[in-house]
Amino acid sequence: MADLVLDFQFKSPINKVWDALTNSETLAQWVMENNFKPIVGYKCQFRNVEIDLIVDSEVLVVDKPNKLSYTWVGGPINTIVTWTLKEEDGTTYLHLEQTGFENENIQAFNGAKYGWAYKIEELKKVLEEM
Repeated sequence: MADLVLDFQFKSPINKVWDALTNSETLAQWVMENNFKPIVGYKCQFRNVEIDLIVDSEVLVVDKPNKLSYTWVGGPINTIVTWTLKEEDGTTYLHLEQTGFENENIQAFNGAKYGWAYKIEELKKVLEEM
């Protein structure tokens, strides 16, 4: 199994970053259309109609504003996404782990790595506008 691990920094307060990760309308601005709710056990979907992708998710951990985890199952992948947040000196550190990639599915791993890096650029824009 391969794990995707990425780290990001934002000059936004931790609660603002948390809201961008957990508010369905805000998530839609930088990830995909969704019906997400930060409630453990809640089942939801992320949808991208342009590429005909549906990602099924179930919320696993909600520890506001420090940790959020949910399943990310769509196309060839069945993984878990975990966001860990920490704030120091006016900077919020966001740690992303997406675990459970099959070793033989390097294309999905690379797609996720590229995809999240791109999505985080979108998140930066959303945070600036919030």
